[in-house]
Amino acid sequence: MLSDLIVRSATPADVPTLFHLIKALAEYEKLSHAVVGNIESLESHLFGERPYVEAILAELSGETVGFALFFHNYSTFLTKPGIYLEDLFVLPEYRGRGIGKALLTHVAKLAVSRDCGRMEWSVLDWNEPAIAFYQRMGAAVLPDWRICRVTGDSLTNLAAKEASQLVSDS
Repeated sequence: MLSDLIVRSATPADVPTLFHLIKALAEYEKLSHAVVGNIESLESHLFGERPYVEAILAELSGETVGFALFFHNYSTFLTKPGIYLEDLFVLPEYRGRGIGKALLTHVAKLAVSRDCGRMEWSVLDWNEPAIAFYQRMGAAVLPDWRICRVTGDSLTNLAAKEASQLVSDS
């Protein structure tokens, strides 16, 4: 069955399909309300003048059934680039067939070929199947780290602060 699997880089023509898969991921994670972006922005960020992200797609028998979206980050301790895997998703009806492994392995091969020092991602704490999958693939789930995030008005407010305000806020 997996002899029909193709993992390939996304092209501009794939953006609508990729956006559809992103919405399916959000639905699976019970976060559909958080999808406020659009196809045009996604296309610009993937293929515009300054690409911010990359994506690969998994196709099984000609049907797109999964994706991985990632970008480079940097490790100051390793003084090497890394890859941050923003999303890895396989449609639920196609899970358990090795498609997620193929996507994760493809990104890992890119990281090695680009001399990256690490590859990392986040996983929701309730998603036990994903946690178990990642651990089987060799990932360590770091218990001592927490994600910090600033978005929306909080990001705008932080960006507007002057240095003197930052000292008085601490």
